Amino acid sequence: MTPQSGSLQSVCVFCGSSDAADPAFLQAAADLGRALAAADLRLVYGGGGVGLMGATARAAHEAGGRVLGIIPDFLVGKERALETVEHEIVTSMHQRKQRFFEESQGFVILPGGIGTLEEIVELLSWRRLDLHAMPVVFYSPDGFWEPLFALFQHTVDAKLTPPSFMGAWSVVDKVEDIVPALLAGPTAGADKMLTSMV
Repeated sequence: MTPQSGSLQSVCVFCGSSDAADPAFLQAAADLGRALAAADLRLVYGGGGVGLMGATARAAHEAGGRVLGIIPDFLVGKERALETVEHEIVTSMHQRKQRFFEESQGFVILPGGIGTLEEIVELLSWRRLDLHAMPVVFYSPDGFWEPLFALFQHTVDAKLTPPSFMGAWSVVDKVEDIVPALLAGPTAGADKMLTSMV
């Protein structure tokens, strides 16, 4: 697996796939899709047509943006793969995440559930291991992700994680601040990128 380098061209978005999500979250996802299209940033996402995932992708596509969906074969029906955009069908969740990483130069995290949490932890674990230095931006309306950040800080306080880890991402609470945060580049402490995964 080879991390991307250079200018920001594609952004991977991690987010919830539930249609029962707060309408405000769905609206924010659509707003992000349009913002990515306006900035000429390709959206890389989970390939589904449901929840925040689908809202982001449809809005980006309808605004003339480039979209790549990556979805495992066993989720094509369950997550209603969005066939109006370019997509890849892979064989496993691991392969899906590997392709996210290969196709992106930055990551945005919107509200989500256990699947989103799993993606976040792996992405930040790779960051902790200096396997990438791509910008990671959390959209945290009304402090949505604060409990997660508190847990991370708890591991720092227990001397199980270095304090520098808390600088591995940036946080915004307004959708219009997401793209500028991405374009600002890696956050403090992300000063190197390895050329291959181990």
